[in-house]
Amino acid sequence: MFDEKVLQCFLDHQMQLYPEPVAENPKEAEEFLEECMAVVVNSVKEVWEFFEEEGIDTEGASQEEILEAEEVFAVGDGRYLIVEG
Repeated sequence: MFDEKVLQCFLDHQMQLYPEPVAENPKEAEEFLEECMAVVVNSVKEVWEFFEEEGIDTEGASQEEILEAEEVFAVGDGRYLIVEG
């Protein structure tokens, strides 16, 4: 479900969401992301839709604010990993 680029993104940036590392290698990262039911979406619009479906208040939020949420990780290829802390 999570490709190498997504796993590396999480490993590189996990401290934006957690006070200490939760995974040290891609296998641990994949297990962690599966356990917490993280999702990968293909666009900013899909990030927005995910937040709305989850009942997260996005009213009045800008695109920048949504993408700066600590649970949103920009993979770097237009996709976003969303990890619910």
